[in-house]
Amino acid sequence: MKKQEMIKKNADFNDIINKGELLKTKYYNIYYKVGDNDFPKFGLAVSKKLGNAVVRNKIKRQLRMLIDENKNKFSIKQNYIIIVKKSINEAKFADMRADLAQALEKGI
Repeated sequence: MKKQEMIKKNADFNDIINKGELLKTKYYNIYYKVGDNDFPKFGLAVSKKLGNAVVRNKIKRQLRMLIDENKNKFSIKQNYIIIVKKSINEAKFADMRADLAQALEKGI
């Protein structure tokens, strides 16, 4: 994921979460809202409750890889915030991939 495809500002996170739509899956809460960009933008949130920094960074790396694999399936003018649930600690990478693919099939 390139820097220009990332959402970093707290105000942008809050705007998408408060005014956007929500899709709940087994491992993720995905908020999405129409933006004014020509490509999808992504924000990732991994809580400290999931584990130490090593665990959280591993989850973020895996999630960025899944986003890059499925980038063509995301809507072009949408902004996404993906919040990871605690149940992801027991998940394997294949489960994470299948859960995101299921969410994309629902039409986000």
